[in-house]
Amino acid sequence: MKFPAPVSVEWLAELIDARPVGNLNAFVTGINEIHRVEPGDSMFVDHPKYYSMAINSAATCIIINAETTFPSHKTLLITSQPFEAYLKIVEHFRPLEPVEKPISNSAVIGEGSRLYPGVVIGNHTTIGRNCLIYPNVTIMDHCVIGDNVIIQPGTVIGSDAFYYNTKKDREIWFKKMKSCGRVVIEDDVEIGSGCTIDRGVTHDTLIGKGTKIDNMVHIGHDTIVGTNCLIAAQVGIAGGVVIGNGVTLWGQVGISKTLTIGDNAVVMAQSGVPSSLKGNKTYFGYPAQEAEIKKRELVWIKRIPEIWKKVME
Repeated sequence: MKFPAPVSVEWLAELIDARPVGNLNAFVTGINEIHRVEPGDSMFVDHPKYYSMAINSAATCIIINAETTFPSHKTLLITSQPFEAYLKIVEHFRPLEPVEKPISNSAVIGEGSRLYPGVVIGNHTTIGRNCLIYPNVTIMDHCVIGDNVIIQPGTVIGSDAFYYNTKKDREIWFKKMKSCGRVVIEDDVEIGSGCTIDRGVTHDTLIGKGTKIDNMVHIGHDTIVGTNCLIAAQVGIAGGVVIGNGVTLWGQVGISKTLTIGDNAVVMAQSGVPSSLKGNKTYFGYPAQEAEIKKRELVWIKRIPEIWKKVME
């Protein structure tokens, strides 16, 4: 999430009741997560295991629960509860704004776009030109929809990330990490019925130009889908995934979090993807492997009883 305007680290420290150390002349332009952080961003870290990763990231300002060594040009904001500080920042810059009517007054809808009955458009959302939004589609706050986009009935765009801060020393182990990111859908995308596309936790979930998505597909927070991809029904994609250009995912493919699928890869139906895949290859099975290798493996598995019989003889 980018702030409306840069803020000084001292102002941010006062907002979250933190002690600033380091470069007190710095300005902060937003808040982000480790895998999407950019210069000017702030981020939070509350476990020593991740201190080094956070401090050596691109972040200008690190909200942290202990003082540690860090480069002199960066700023630490020290507070006992960095996660609570994150929530306070989100609540300040992205407070809940209930929508009083189906299409928010702050929504911008481009020329030639048609919306069917039952469509809900949230606050500060932009829809481009010549879009077709079918009945009972919900597009939540701060989303960006390009030109010539088609969204079939019952789809939800911009729902909160399935993302929780976990601490087993408190009564409620999983505490919701409020989502302040967006969903950005580029031009000429088509999205089927009953799909769910979660907003980024702090950055964007992105669907690239020309991509076509079938019914009942779920795309998790902060995932980037490239241009001209084809995603068939009942595909599930976890958060933080990067899918290259021209990728095809056939029905019921499941993709684990924070991995990369290379350009022009094809993943065949009902495959499971637990780790990154190179581009320009076809994959099958669980764990997904190159399809020809996996098919030969299945042939050999079928022959095991015959081989075992011969061994026993």
